[in-house]
Amino acid sequence: MFMLMEKLSLVEMVSVVCIFMFMFILPLYLLLTKKSSKRVPPGSFGLPIIGQSLSLLGAMRQNTAEAWLKERSSKYGPVSKMHIFGAPTVFIHGQAASKFLYTSDVLSSQNPSSSKRIYGKRYIFELSGNEHKRIRGALVSFLKPDVLKQTVGKMDEEIRSQIRMQWRGKQNISVMPFMKTLTFNIMSSFIIGIEQGSRRERLKQLFYRIVEGVLTVPINFPFTSFSRSIKARAKIRAITLELIHEKRAALEQLQASPQQDLLTCLIALRKQDNSPMLSDEEIVDNAIFTMVAGHDTTSVLLTFLIKLLASDASIHASIVQEQEEIAKSKSPGELLTWDDLLRMKYTWSVAMETLRMYPPAFFTFRKAVKDFEYEGFHIPKGWQVMGATFTAHMNDSIFPNASEFDPARFEKQVSIPPYSFNAFGGGYRICPGNEFAKIETLVTIHNLVTQFTWKVSSPDMAFSRDPMPSFKNGLEILIEPKISTKFK
Repeated sequence: MFMLMEKLSLVEMVSVVCIFMFMFILPLYLLLTKKSSKRVPPGSFGLPIIGQSLSLLGAMRQNTAEAWLKERSSKYGPVSKMHIFGAPTVFIHGQAASKFLYTSDVLSSQNPSSSKRIYGKRYIFELSGNEHKRIRGALVSFLKPDVLKQTVGKMDEEIRSQIRMQWRGKQNISVMPFMKTLTFNIMSSFIIGIEQGSRRERLKQLFYRIVEGVLTVPINFPFTSFSRSIKARAKIRAITLELIHEKRAALEQLQASPQQDLLTCLIALRKQDNSPMLSDEEIVDNAIFTMVAGHDTTSVLLTFLIKLLASDASIHASIVQEQEEIAKSKSPGELLTWDDLLRMKYTWSVAMETLRMYPPAFFTFRKAVKDFEYEGFHIPKGWQVMGATFTAHMNDSIFPNASEFDPARFEKQVSIPPYSFNAFGGGYRICPGNEFAKIETLVTIHNLVTQFTWKVSSPDMAFSRDPMPSFKNGLEILIEPKISTKFK
């Protein structure tokens, strides 16, 4: 995915990059990284524009990124500089660093420039202050629990349908592709409200191209993943604008409900003067971001849960017991409700522990909005500030025996220090879609464990990060329907 110049020889690739760097990038790079009399963090910027990006991405593909970052920390200390994803970057880590990343007023939320180009300039995590509050308030108007309670039955129906189509009559399932398809269809229904059909299939192909370029070196050459993602983004923008016009007309004709999907909700929002709360471009940017963020994180979590349930008989038995008790309380074909989800406490504790050990998002990025001092080092305005989730999640002083899988950490509601569990972010920038992800996860696991048993086909269950975790062969399993269970 991150191969930047797949069709060129090594000599051609090096030649093109060198020409581009010396003509366009080197002058800007020298300006950004010029010597200063102030004490900047130790480390190296590496090659102009590329820096350590390819090395880090390679470590992620080999699932050695933790070791890569630990080696840097051993060499340079708890604060170090590098150049990744197109910008000078300072790497900080630990619980205190997480708190600083999520709460400091000298930082603004910023993903790498590749992500910004793909998501757009007006998506929620690129904004700060009142603008951030306005966009967040708009998103939460649909993603808050009071509204989402009404979606549980519809989501259950959608997931049952997907399982019937993809699992019935089969013996082998490739879990990750299935989960990606499942979550894409759910996001299509509930986020942008696009029905099954040729337009959704077209969107799906473009969507996967977008995902490929979210975390890459932002060189917009025709043969790069980034370039393909930018082109796909333009086409998705056109599709989304078309949907916005259709849904606006439906609202005006009283043929649509503002709460039927996120896109319609955002269109319907009004200021006190009855002008739109969000512009069409803001709706497009935030719809694209929400689709990508919700699709990747939940599909990864569900894949790891399937792997866990195949390998840990005790946890599997406890989840099955909890879910079958709920299933027995329902009439045949009756859909799940919000109250049913509240009874799935153990299942969600297992999901939370899975997120602690295998967080889908490996990094947190911020941008310095002004010069500041951190741990005695000068951080210039404009630099990226990067944290890594694992540094707090795998800290034995915060989570005793952190390398052991223990759902009781969350089941017993043991007090976890603030900014130590960051799977959904933290502070006022915590993910607004965490309740949506919870519903999607619990409903999916309920339907799978009450209808099937499974085991992993291959003993090789290793995964890499690309940038999200990805299993070889998609994590193939052998499935068997439960004899006493009929498809609903």
